[in-house]
Amino acid sequence: MEKTTFTRRNFVKSATVGSLSLSALAPSSFASAPSTVAAGKRVGIIGLDTSHSTAFTKVLNAPDASADYQGYKIVAAYPHGSKDIESSTKRIPSYTEEVKKLNVEIVDSIEALLAKVDVVLLETNDGRRHLEQLIPVLKAGKRVFIDKPIAASLSDVLTIFETAKKYQMPLFSASSLRHIKGVEKVDKTKVVGADTFSPAVLEKTHPDLFWYGIHGVETLYTVMGTGCKQVIRINNEGTDIVVGTWADGRVGTFRGTRTGKHDYGGTVYTQNGNIVLGPYGGYEPLLKDIVSYFETGQVPVTPEETIEIFAFMEAADESKRQGGVPVTLESVLKKAKKS
Repeated sequence: MEKTTFTRRNFVKSATVGSLSLSALAPSSFASAPSTVAAGKRVGIIGLDTSHSTAFTKVLNAPDASADYQGYKIVAAYPHGSKDIESSTKRIPSYTEEVKKLNVEIVDSIEALLAKVDVVLLETNDGRRHLEQLIPVLKAGKRVFIDKPIAASLSDVLTIFETAKKYQMPLFSASSLRHIKGVEKVDKTKVVGADTFSPAVLEKTHPDLFWYGIHGVETLYTVMGTGCKQVIRINNEGTDIVVGTWADGRVGTFRGTRTGKHDYGGTVYTQNGNIVLGPYGGYEPLLKDIVSYFETGQVPVTPEETIEIFAFMEAADESKRQGGVPVTLESVLKKAKKS
């Protein structure tokens, strides 16, 4: 496993863009995106090791792209990416070829990417790399969306938002499950509780729920809002159940599955009746949020909510380590701030 040199209190402030350059993939001779892309609308991708990269490119670079995307086009991409997660690294060659066919220029460093774009999608599938790859983007003063998971540790989550504040650059991270079908019917002021579910496939380089369970946890927070105080986790080989208690007494649960068919959904309990969540609504609603942020600088998800989501998952991990006892979010945040 790659060991990061970035911690909350002492990350390498002298990190240079040049150190992020890799020579494994030479710049493509393929033509860059059309010069007709308006100034301010040129999007760059860091990380071609996730299907999100190709999905976003297909939507934004479509000849008949919706006016909702306000003319934003992906013009360049830096492919790397996870270094040691096989399920990610093996995707890079094929995804590189896919985006090249969509008029995306492939570059060999983040420095080269930043010279060609106005805004950035940080898509690297490996949350451990996000902090180091983010810093040059912030130094360049470019708005950036960070795909899930925003980081592979709670301390890095805190550092990312502190660093963004230092450079006076608002940023956000979100799962596309924030827009699952049914959410549009929810009045948060009427919610008395919720149960959500999603796959919770594990990746040894990341805390358990950070890698995939985040989808269902973010759905839970989308309808419940912030304010969870403690969690209890039940865990076995095929299933996780995390029960969260909010400060106002409401209870929200997340079920993460590793057997059976992968699916996403849930139930929201409200003062006026129950609302069923699902099915998954695709990437487009999240992409519209991203474009709106690129255009306005206004984030649709606050740093406070994202930090609490990751504290919820970290507290669930701690509960597992302690055999299923209640763990407060405050306790894991306190520990992360010291690391």
